[in-house]
Amino acid sequence: MAHAAAVNRPPERGLDVYTQKVGMWVFLCSEVMFFAGLIGSYIVLRFGALENTWPEPAEVLAVNITAFNTFLLICSSVTMVKAFAAAQAHDDQGIKKWLLATTLIGAGFLGVQVYEYNELINHHFTPSNCVVVRNGVEETCSILYGSTFYTMTGFHGFHVLLGVICLGWATIRAYRGHWSGGNSRGIEILGLYWHFVDLVWIILFTIVYLI
Repeated sequence: MAHAAAVNRPPERGLDVYTQKVGMWVFLCSEVMFFAGLIGSYIVLRFGALENTWPEPAEVLAVNITAFNTFLLICSSVTMVKAFAAAQAHDDQGIKKWLLATTLIGAGFLGVQVYEYNELINHHFTPSNCVVVRNGVEETCSILYGSTFYTMTGFHGFHVLLGVICLGWATIRAYRGHWSGGNSRGIEILGLYWHFVDLVWIILFTIVYLI
């Protein structure tokens, strides 16, 4: 009797998390390890470098421009939250508006980053070259500075590019009515990725541009 009762008992509920969301969480965990490796390598190389071979961020980088770019990316997280809220509220116009805003802000972030790279290269700061002007005299700094900077920010920019492409496609689908009727799962999954990209950039900005 006890065995029969156990067989007929309905299965216990799980975490009530759909498969795609679990898949995104697993993917983001792998991304955490990836960026942790990059950031950890940068920290070890920086604090292990000889004195005066690793410049202060303000000596090479355009901190003010990047601070504005960071503000843009933070704003895009807000618009992404608005898009998800609109999807849950069955607000089709809100979905279109906020997804489009997120896409445009993300593209703006990439545009500013391309401008920053162009300015840095014009001032002889490349992955294989680093020159700092101190008291009117050009000094060569560690080649590792340029290579680690472009590796970290470049990989992050690539993640943003992928996010913008996905956001653009989601926006097109919004105008085709795909997200109508409370269909918010895709927007939620995309939002998880986008918030992760924003968080990683805040960490990178703090470590690379401010410290």
